[in-house]
Amino acid sequence: MPPTTSPTPLRPEATPEPAWEIARLFPPQGCWSESDYLSFTESISQLVELVNGRIEVPEMPTKTHQRIVHTLLGIWLAFLRHHQAGDAVAAPYRVWLRDSTFREPDIAIYTAEHLDRFGERYGRGADVVVEVVSDDLASRTRDYEDKRRDFAAAGIPEYWLVDPASGRVLLLVLHEGAYQVAQDAGDGEQVASRVFPGFQVDVHALLAPAA
Repeated sequence: MPPTTSPTPLRPEATPEPAWEIARLFPPQGCWSESDYLSFTESISQLVELVNGRIEVPEMPTKTHQRIVHTLLGIWLAFLRHHQAGDAVAAPYRVWLRDSTFREPDIAIYTAEHLDRFGERYGRGADVVVEVVSDDLASRTRDYEDKRRDFAAAGIPEYWLVDPASGRVLLLVLHEGAYQVAQDAGDGEQVASRVFPGFQVDVHALLAPAA
């Protein structure tokens, strides 16, 4: 009787790995230059931000998020064009804040006096920025803390935080290098810009797409 042998154990399948050869074509985190970032983002539609030489990729926005952005952008553009007061654009659009730092606010608005800063490829700062806050911890931290700090340091006079989860719009205005709350408006209230006198938005009408 031939001796019994144990079956040869099956080789476990190798865990798939990233395509390191491609990854090595890009700079390591913390070493991205502005030209690296601009070249990389030139041909993609995904939001990508550069913060102190590090690449950040925000979460993909939801349908509700995009509906609110488009609604608010339409209101801004109608006002700006009627009064010949400036121009605005929705993301993806890169906004330079300081060396090695670009953010992509959901909406960036420029006064008529500052349209020279509203470049074809990217803007240099802005007069008003808007973020529609997504309801996940990373997004809320980024919009309420990180971007609040970055936009203030860049000297952007006004920052709108539109928060569908809370049903509120927070209007922040720059005072001595830091943002202060000018309005915290909810259903049935109006939010009025300080940079663009006469511009106001009804919170209920704005957040109706989220209902």
